[in-house]
Amino acid sequence: MAPDTPEKLSFDFHPTDHDDTPQNLNTAFLILLAGSTHPLFKSAKRFFKSLSESSEGADTALFYEKGLELVPREIENVCKHDPDFADRLNRLHEWVSDSRNLEDVNRAAEKFWSVFFPEGSGILENRQERIKALRSKRKVTVTKLNADPITDPARQMLFTSNVLLTIPPTMKPLSELQTSDDLKGAVSEIMQERPLYWYDHPVQIGVEEKNNEVLYGLRGLEAAFEFEENHGQLPRGSRPICVLSVSVTHKGLQRVAKRYIEEETARSGGLNNLDLYVFTEADTKRIIHEIFVPAAEHYLQCADADSLLKIFGVDGDYGRHYSFLKAIAALWKVFVNPDIRATFKIDLDQVFPQRELVDETGSSAFEHFKTPLWGAYGRDANGHPLELGMIAGALVNEKDICKSLYTPDVSFPDHTPFYDEFFFFSTLPQALSTEAEMMGRYIPGDLDGRTGCLQRIHVTGGTNGILVDSLRRHRPFTPSFMGRAEDQAYILSVIGNPGKKLAYVHKDGLVMRHDKEAFAQEAIESAFLGKLIGDYVRIILFSGYAGVLTDDIRKLKEAIDPFTGCFVSVIPTTIVYLRFCFKAARFFEMGRHDEGVQFIREGARRIMNAMDFVSGEENRLKQIYERERLGWNLYYDTILAVEDAIENEDGFAQELKRKLEDIIDQCAIKN
Repeated sequence: MAPDTPEKLSFDFHPTDHDDTPQNLNTAFLILLAGSTHPLFKSAKRFFKSLSESSEGADTALFYEKGLELVPREIENVCKHDPDFADRLNRLHEWVSDSRNLEDVNRAAEKFWSVFFPEGSGILENRQERIKALRSKRKVTVTKLNADPITDPARQMLFTSNVLLTIPPTMKPLSELQTSDDLKGAVSEIMQERPLYWYDHPVQIGVEEKNNEVLYGLRGLEAAFEFEENHGQLPRGSRPICVLSVSVTHKGLQRVAKRYIEEETARSGGLNNLDLYVFTEADTKRIIHEIFVPAAEHYLQCADADSLLKIFGVDGDYGRHYSFLKAIAALWKVFVNPDIRATFKIDLDQVFPQRELVDETGSSAFEHFKTPLWGAYGRDANGHPLELGMIAGALVNEKDICKSLYTPDVSFPDHTPFYDEFFFFSTLPQALSTEAEMMGRYIPGDLDGRTGCLQRIHVTGGTNGILVDSLRRHRPFTPSFMGRAEDQAYILSVIGNPGKKLAYVHKDGLVMRHDKEAFAQEAIESAFLGKLIGDYVRIILFSGYAGVLTDDIRKLKEAIDPFTGCFVSVIPTTIVYLRFCFKAARFFEMGRHDEGVQFIREGARRIMNAMDFVSGEENRLKQIYERERLGWNLYYDTILAVEDAIENEDGFAQELKRKLEDIIDQCAIKN
């Protein structure tokens, strides 16, 4: 597709063509937003009025009507309190008044970014300088290396991941499923249930083995462990532990998820060198109701434990399972195995490219985990003390690994910005951050990996971990309402805490190969619109979340810009509406009418729900965050109380320990 030019993108408006109502709504909105001087202003206004008098498309029309009220109000309010923003907006207005200025699209984009997307300003023009500046901003002066680092990853670490599981496609006969008759019967009943949750690209029961993300990830992990054994980093006969959370779309899948995974792994040859535990929402509820609630009531006299501890679970938006996969390490250490000192999360479409790791970095994955940087202390570029209790690696795409492990998985865009990207173009700061943070290498000098290193703000959903001691001290979590970028949100919950700041240390050379495009292209394509809309919702949620975390959003943004911070905007509603409308216009311009209609209808609903969630006097986002903070504090306080009681050979604690060991044993995959 050729890049947009100012002449290419047209806004056809046919107010009598009711078959194109979503397209006309989108166009009419932009016309009305332009103001009464637009030649089609009156026609657009009549069109909106006619829709308000009918039920057809009422919800979508309401979304646009709210935008006509909210966008000008937001801009006016920011201009009132931020003279610099008002000045930049006025200068942009004067500049676009001369249509000849729009002929140079790249220059025009830079002008728009100065107002709407300052995180992207100047990146294309000063790429290397910006990489250098960001790397300097992320520099940490190490004051104390970890004197007791990880020495035996197989024994001291939990490897974790998440499975998104759903029913088979309706067009596939159940008789064709390669499962037991018992499981087929259960799935047949579950398919009659209403779905509770929606996920981007869940694993469908019955998917072919070659496209099964669960098997792919587990086989990759087993191959990595086999390599470590041959490399001398894993004692013969060792079986590292992998914990899988299983988030399901239908409640009934909770009772068959373990059986499904057990059957699939057995049919493909069994698990040869790892111990696998599968946790569904039903399992986490048992842990809370049978272990944590009695413990909190007994040792902490907490009367509200049952309600507060509902944060511990795996179903729902991605924030829940992400927090669970970190928090379970603290539980495991006290109740199951005191040798556990850390957890490390992978995504199941990622594998450790062990041969390339050794060839290019000189170390296998396990050897990278042993770095004394993980758990070190230092000071950031502003002199603030840090605890490097978390670790983050990088990704390389499967198609690029032949070039080098150090090939960025997100590269700088090579196209002229489209009009929706005039208002938000996250690929720019993402590419910048990928180069500056993820591709950083430690060499003699300021960043030698011993006296100086990098901290990470930008992390990926997999390839990161946390020490149990840091987890218990700082208690980070991702709020359960985060449906996208749960990995980016995790650090935000503690970034404003006083004292030593918890931070990710960048481990150069700890790279995983991202294989999603190699085996699940169909899933990626089917999830495209949902993920795209989720990116818009993310702006609303991150901006609202930042306002709950601090009164000084500028200071917060200074710490997390450019990539994570670009989703925290002073004009989030304006950004989302403009980006959304111009993106919709692009769908129609490219002849992708059905996608455009689906995008508008689904997007309007989800974005409006998000705006309602973060606004109003009640501010449900704030209420939920504060409630969940209390819940996670209670979770860790309970663990500490039980730990002390076990050490004192308290009978009640010993019984709780036995009960939890039994629950966990029932979650084990045995084949």
